[in-house]
Amino acid sequence: QLQLVESGGGLVQPGGSLTLSCAASGAALDYYGIGWFRQAPGKQRSMVAIITTDGSTNYADSVKGRSTISRDNAKNTVYLQMDSLKPEDTAVYYCYANRVRAYWGQGTQVTVSS
Repeated sequence: QLQLVESGGGLVQPGGSLTLSCAASGAALDYYGIGWFRQAPGKQRSMVAIITTDGSTNYADSVKGRSTISRDNAKNTVYLQMDSLKPEDTAVYYCYANRVRAYWGQGTQVTVSS
């Protein structure tokens, strides 16, 4: 059973940067489409970035040009680098993997505030 554990969240000032990590265990991520979603208070969970097994990426318009998703299959880890952070990026960020079914991490809080 695949398990996902996020880390790297925290408080960051507007304009700052953050790198989120998602470490997987129980299965190799090589065979999974993986990505990041986020959910702000009172809002639905939405896609931030996705990376497929062949390395193709897709980003939400709100983060395009400011974020980079990457995967290190040797470390069984996926990353989300976020730059030029804005207060509206404040949310709980969830790691996601999909192969036949969806798997979710427990989430990590990102707060962008001065």
